[in-house]
Amino acid sequence: MRIALVYPPTCDPTAPYLAVPMLTGFLRANGVEVLPVDANVEAFDALLSPGSMAGLRDRLEARLGELDRRPALPHADQLEYLALARARGDAHAVPAAIDKAKATLRSSDGFHDPDAYARAVATIEAALSVVSATHHPLKLDFTAYRTPFGLLSMDEIARSSRPEHDPFDGWVQQTLVPRLRDARADIVGLSVCFPGQLQPAYAFALKIKQALPGVHVTCGGPGVTQMLLRLSGERLARALGPFDSACLFEGEHTLLALARALDEGRPLRDVPNVVARDRLMGARFLSGHGMEDLKALPAPDFDGLPLHAYLAPALVLPYDPTRGCYWGKCTFCHYGLAEVGTAAYRERAVETIVAHLGALAARHGTRHFYLSQDSVAPKTLVKMAQAIIDAGLDVRWATDLKPEKYLTQERADVLRRAGAVACALGVESASPRVLGLIDKGAPVEVVSDVIDHLASAGVAAEAMCFTDFPTETHAEAVATLDFLRARREALAVYIVGEFGLTHGSLVAQAPERFGIDEVFALEGDELGLGLFFVPREPWKTDAERADVDARLADLSRGWTLRSYPWAGAVSTAHTILQYDRFGPGVFRDRAARRPPEGVPDAEALERGLRFDPRAAEQAEAREAEIWATLVHEERRVGRDAYEALARSLPPLRPRPVRVRFVAGAAPAVTSGRRPSHATSAAR
Repeated sequence: MRIALVYPPTCDPTAPYLAVPMLTGFLRANGVEVLPVDANVEAFDALLSPGSMAGLRDRLEARLGELDRRPALPHADQLEYLALARARGDAHAVPAAIDKAKATLRSSDGFHDPDAYARAVATIEAALSVVSATHHPLKLDFTAYRTPFGLLSMDEIARSSRPEHDPFDGWVQQTLVPRLRDARADIVGLSVCFPGQLQPAYAFALKIKQALPGVHVTCGGPGVTQMLLRLSGERLARALGPFDSACLFEGEHTLLALARALDEGRPLRDVPNVVARDRLMGARFLSGHGMEDLKALPAPDFDGLPLHAYLAPALVLPYDPTRGCYWGKCTFCHYGLAEVGTAAYRERAVETIVAHLGALAARHGTRHFYLSQDSVAPKTLVKMAQAIIDAGLDVRWATDLKPEKYLTQERADVLRRAGAVACALGVESASPRVLGLIDKGAPVEVVSDVIDHLASAGVAAEAMCFTDFPTETHAEAVATLDFLRARREALAVYIVGEFGLTHGSLVAQAPERFGIDEVFALEGDELGLGLFFVPREPWKTDAERADVDARLADLSRGWTLRSYPWAGAVSTAHTILQYDRFGPGVFRDRAARRPPEGVPDAEALERGLRFDPRAAEQAEAREAEIWATLVHEERRVGRDAYEALARSLPPLRPRPVRVRFVAGAAPAVTSGRRPSHATSAAR
């Protein structure tokens, strides 16, 4: 029995993720032949190449020319026209610059030069904007793969998987399918850990089944588990789509049992936690124990992955000393491998952790690790750190950590001596009332002390916060920002997100406790991925929300912050490597610098357009109004419902202009009439 384990886009291409190596190590230890494939980094590497980007440049020009020949542009075409115009400068600059950008990120000298690094990141983000524009209405980055209708139904999933809509189609057809065929894989398992992987995973499965109909294609991971465990019967069967089965919860024993059942010809309906089709019920699964005994599992096995291909100058390996969350009470949290909240907490033995880290460091020539788990108990982390010191192991590592009174200055010093470079702290809010609703169990005073202790020890203290938890007032949101500002000299970086409701959180289970009158899903959302709510009364006015955003923007000027997965984001490989070279204050020290913008050596070009892109910008506000109507008034989604509203919107008439295009900048109209914003202008 040969199993290919595939990690699909879209995810962080700077370091391997833990899921496939953990399954690989377990299956190989049980005599199963495994082909691990990090399709995320490989497919992005192929997509972000000179030839591919030149092809997309030509595709952009052809599509712009096609739209320019039309007598008028309806609403959807206006959005596409605007996206293409905005990406035109990038499209012409990126093909010549993309290889250098990737080489910079893989080179120690280039990576650690702040200007070279900024140019490389700008080039890659410009390339992603071109990919998105040429596959409109796709929005693609390293965390998300978003289309308006893509995950509403299997018909829409199949539509988004067509070659003209799927930027990864060429890599799947020309590289992945032949590799699977040559390996004679009996089972192909797609590991879906994040929502951004769902549409690519479905697309991969469709194409694999078409090319290799005899292969059993399965899927698993948090992204799949969170979605499928809420469905049943025919709805569950439809959600399987091109997959022959799905593995729910933690996958080691479930995937092994699936493989053995297939090898022996036994029915899958008898295998716990495996979703299989059923003639009478549509699809079902036999619920079983969903959590592994971590002490009995081997170390992750990275052999066979393209460890040279990641966009980083040094290899940062993930490792899981624990699973689950020892606190497990936070009311906002639902981490995928549990029906509600988080999975039960488990630990490896400290001596096993140290042995695994030492062996992985020696085998792969690295000393950088990210301890990847929900939340490790501080007491266990300190024990592990002391064991690393006692063993004389030269490693550098970072982890997520719940702030606890236990983490004294002396213990923070132990972490640093053991190689800790960063700890990302679940701060959440600086409002005592909001923290009580969250049930965080960490008073603001304790959080502040832990930040100070880590900073004094030379460990980068990273703060993870969010605003808009149900009933949070404007003053309470501002208190969180003020907390961060007051600790600028101690905090290395931070993130302030925005609350989002998830199905398995305690807030969703008991919304009345949190000032929520109603939780609702949308008609037409067959997979049930969207979840919306109606507050009992508004928590903030629009003006107050705008004020919070303005204060956050002002606060951010004190650090050089970037979005995931770049240096300056919380808990990323790039950030860890920058700390290790320059110390925990690197992103504060660089705050006064103005990094170069745009693609290096990009030349401006001037072209004529038949439609004024400034007028097309009005379509963006109309688009937001359509979705507000669908979600909050009609409470239904789908292509027909959308198009019924879009048809009533005014078309864009020709208004020829000359436009200057340059990478990294908005198109600038150089000649032509100024568009009218009068209500009669569309006639």
